[in-house]
Amino acid sequence: MSAAASKLSIQNIGQISIIVHDLERATAFYRDTLGLPLLFTVPNLAFFDCGGVRLMLGPAETPELDHPSSILYFRVSDINAAHRQLLELGAKIEAPPRLIAPMPSYDLWMMGFRDTEGNIMELMSEVPRVR
Repeated sequence: MSAAASKLSIQNIGQISIIVHDLERATAFYRDTLGLPLLFTVPNLAFFDCGGVRLMLGPAETPELDHPSSILYFRVSDINAAHRQLLELGAKIEAPPRLIAPMPSYDLWMMGFRDTEGNIMELMSEVPRVR
């Protein structure tokens, strides 16, 4: 590692940009379906809080940036209850809750869904093992 790289002191992710084509529809999904707190809006952008990481929704600034977002993994405590709620709210489910990996002290579960813009997202839950 170079000396310059070691001085960056990156602490965490501060913001993630999610490209959307219909800001009003996407804002409603992230606020009303996922229940994320809307922090503020400015023309063509909406900002949400996701456990201290800001999610920014907005259109692509250039054609080369107009592509689906990376997959975001939202942590939930009860993946089955979250799955039922997303179904009730009409979210498009891509993969039902499924066991991904049994770990020494918990089981890792995930489920996939799409937002209103077609981006694939996942819910994840680390379910403690009963001893």
